[in-house]
Amino acid sequence: MLKITVIELSEDIYWIGANIHTEDLFEGIWPIPNGVALNAYVVKGEKIALIELVREWGGAAQTLINNLESLSISFDDIDYIVLNHLEPDHTGFTNMLKLLAPNAEIVTTQKGAALVDGFFGITSNIKIVKTGDELDLGKGKKLKFAEIPNVHWPETMVTYEEDSKILFSSDAFGSFGVHKGCIFDDETPDSNKSYWEDEMLRYYANIVATFSPMVLKAIDTLAGLEIKMIAPSHGLVWRGNPGAVINKYIRYANYNKDYAEPEICVVWGSMYGNTETMLNAVLRGIAKEAVPIHLHRVPNVDPSFVLADAYKSAGLVIGAPTYEYGMFPPMKYNLELFQKKHIWYKKVAFFGSYGWSGGALKDFESLSERMKWEILDPLSFKGHPTSEELKQGEELGRKIASQVKNIPSKIKDEEF
Repeated sequence: MLKITVIELSEDIYWIGANIHTEDLFEGIWPIPNGVALNAYVVKGEKIALIELVREWGGAAQTLINNLESLSISFDDIDYIVLNHLEPDHTGFTNMLKLLAPNAEIVTTQKGAALVDGFFGITSNIKIVKTGDELDLGKGKKLKFAEIPNVHWPETMVTYEEDSKILFSSDAFGSFGVHKGCIFDDETPDSNKSYWEDEMLRYYANIVATFSPMVLKAIDTLAGLEIKMIAPSHGLVWRGNPGAVINKYIRYANYNKDYAEPEICVVWGSMYGNTETMLNAVLRGIAKEAVPIHLHRVPNVDPSFVLADAYKSAGLVIGAPTYEYGMFPPMKYNLELFQKKHIWYKKVAFFGSYGWSGGALKDFESLSERMKWEILDPLSFKGHPTSEELKQGEELGRKIASQVKNIPSKIKDEEF
């Protein structure tokens, strides 16, 4: 049976993508227990343009072929393949599509063309565009391009269809997660909105956070466009209130410019229960100030989920023992990701047990050196914590919570 999933966005503009349910890791790193949508689109004028592709993943390539056939579009009909972003989750089908549609012209940026060569060995029939360039498809359909470099690769651009005022935004404004019966924000039931909030934040923290300054620059670049719909390469298509997702991304981007939400992310690991004993004391102190917490044990919880909560929380508590003269390795890996993803501007507390040396604290100090963190006096203790040290741990929790609770929330009502 053919799998056909065509959805009309506007007259002669269609979503032809696929929802992928998989146990694979996104980018080979990030778990996607709720899958991911590979959004691809087609615009039909006198000429036909595909915008974004898919990779062969969970039947996505065959689904795209079936969707084109259901629209009575043959491969000979395709004039342009618009590649906003060359990451292979969008472009893995490029080589096969060029075999099927050899006359189709690839449209991308100058840096994108270099990646088309690098990934696929294709150097001919490429149309290089830059900000402000246009492509007239006829029948009132006109594409306009704008470069948004480093959101999140340097070659990235967006495509704007002037008649429908749809912005095909590539990875910008994207999300993890498959569609749950509908692709549009204004058809999403209230019961599914928290699902999209969580998956969008995790996608941002995992994929985009490092490039937050470029996100804000890109939003400024696009400010002059009248946008009626945002069609990203992953996640929901924002038809009802496209401004809502722009505001969410502005908020996310500002999380690494200033303290985030008045919440605390507690990340801990323990080998033999000594650091865990102190954890409970710290949690008692936090509870006295009634600050919301997100609690993650490593390595039991994947760093993808730790990153999301650490990114949105103004407070960060790290509990890690010493392991072979250094920090407990799973925690060290998480902190290295915090560095890479710019998990900046946090109120931070550290505690941990050691045996014959305190190497965990030394690694913590090194890893946090340029993180723009406001760090309370660390609590490092030998072996099992004493009664006095547990009191210090409780006070440490109370102190960081009292600082975090006074930070104003940046979350505003952003209705879908």
